[in-house]
Amino acid sequence: MSDGTVTLPWLVVRQDDNGNRYRVGRYATRAEAEKIADSLDGRGHKQLYWVERIGQSGSTTVS
Repeated sequence: MSDGTVTLPWLVVRQDDNGNRYRVGRYATRAEAEKIADSLDGRGHKQLYWVERIGQSGSTTVS
């Protein structure tokens, strides 16, 4: 990162009731992304939030 760019490899993704997926945001650390996903999940909506690393084929579900 010596060129002044910031790497944000962690995504928070939301899936709605119809199966549509949306990127909520990008974050520098997994811990930061999980904190956001947990706070959104705690709002009581029937949405599914999870954290993914960009370039990773699988994902980690956050509950």
